[in-house]
Amino acid sequence: MAEHERQHVRVAVIGSGFGGLGAAVRLRREGITDFVVLERADSVGGTWRDNTYPGCACDVPSYLYSFSFAPNPAWPRSFSGQPHIRAYMEHVTDTFGLRPHLRFNSEVQQLRWDAERLHWEVTTSAGDYTADVVVSATGPLADPRVPEVPGLDSFPGRVFHSARWDHDYDLRGKRVAVIGTGASAIQIVPGIQPEVGRLTLFQRTPPWVLPRFDRPVSAAERWLHTRLPATAALRRGVLWGIRELQVSNFTRHPERMRVVEKLALSHLHKAVKDPVLRARLTPGYRLGCKRILLSSDYYPALARPNVDLVASELAEVRGSTLVAADGTEAEADAIVFGTGFRVTDMPIAQRVTGAGGRTLAEAWKGGMAALRGTSAAGFPNFLTVIGPNTALGNSSMILIIESQLNYLADFMRQLDTLGGKAALDARPSAVNAWNRHVQRRMERTVWNTGCRSWYLDAHGRNTTVWPGTTAEFRKVTRRVNLAEYQVLRPPRAPRRAVPATAAEAAR
Repeated sequence: MAEHERQHVRVAVIGSGFGGLGAAVRLRREGITDFVVLERADSVGGTWRDNTYPGCACDVPSYLYSFSFAPNPAWPRSFSGQPHIRAYMEHVTDTFGLRPHLRFNSEVQQLRWDAERLHWEVTTSAGDYTADVVVSATGPLADPRVPEVPGLDSFPGRVFHSARWDHDYDLRGKRVAVIGTGASAIQIVPGIQPEVGRLTLFQRTPPWVLPRFDRPVSAAERWLHTRLPATAALRRGVLWGIRELQVSNFTRHPERMRVVEKLALSHLHKAVKDPVLRARLTPGYRLGCKRILLSSDYYPALARPNVDLVASELAEVRGSTLVAADGTEAEADAIVFGTGFRVTDMPIAQRVTGAGGRTLAEAWKGGMAALRGTSAAGFPNFLTVIGPNTALGNSSMILIIESQLNYLADFMRQLDTLGGKAALDARPSAVNAWNRHVQRRMERTVWNTGCRSWYLDAHGRNTTVWPGTTAEFRKVTRRVNLAEYQVLRPPRAPRRAVPATAAEAAR
């Protein structure tokens, strides 16, 4: 498309999950209204729009899993379900006047940096833009990962991922195979177990599971939090503080996790009486190395007579027969993949072409790395919300998002202070120094104690988790340090020689 046919905006935000909506609110609070939020779906919500499987809920307490600038005193439960979280996000959208900025059904197909004009060319499925700044808030839990299983194409039944639940397919009385034992699977299993004819769970590695102390929030609590907002803020602060105190167990003293392991094993022993099944469900790695899961009904569901646990990963499909790596076979009418997402190889990275003509995927071929989890070298005026090494193992990602929004706000202020047409490109030396610092800290953490998890990339490096407290992260993202960036200006046009005489000018 010709340049004049592209709409120009100051900022293009990609995605309308918590990161994208938060960025939009922060931009408006900074007085910036010339922006669009590009969303490939037809509504806001991100992962909380996409995941609608039975039992879908958050494992972070409700009063901590919300924006600090948009408290919700009326959460119905201490751990909220997907419908309530999505409703909250719609409420935020309306409360802060974000609807005019939203562009639904606009999937970003390509982002290309124009070094001459110092802006991004943004190509979407519903129109093209140019933008001075791009904020990528697609999130790591956006694109499902389905393993390549030999023979899967020959399966005669229904196949779908947990994040793309097929609500038109009736599971009642069916033989259903669930692949994986992550955060989604342990909610799906008890959610569908009572209605299916037979449920077979393929488990590559048993997770550590702690009880989920969920309960309804009483009317009195909701009334108190509505009338006295300080009480809700106090509740949030206590929840935050408890988790901050736990961080050292994850980052510096993994051996302390043995105490929590005893609690998890006690939870297992109370729910599962069969010693053979219990042995299959007992993890052989340090608690916290993989994501700790919360559930009070997962183990009881596995102990039901219509459930089989295959302690091996799915290796092959032969018609309607599923074959595990250990040779175990099971018949199925439907396969549900609870196999997670493309976290360390996000598809958006393949669509972003930076200043040197390289895609972000090529730049991250050896492992994701971004200055303060936000800026990648060679990609000027491009900021990632929930970027490399910003995920958490024990607290709310909303805290990380709000810290990165502080960084975004100061980034925009710095551009304004520079004046004229300008761009900021993270210096490779700054990105490398930051990444070395993070990886050094990572060496002592529980996530690097030897298990196989989605935190690790193809090279075995943890490029996903932040090895510190949320307070530390907020501190290091409070301000943009211009020394860590190259300031780019438009290239100067070559000066034309001035003719010495009128005769020369006429030639």
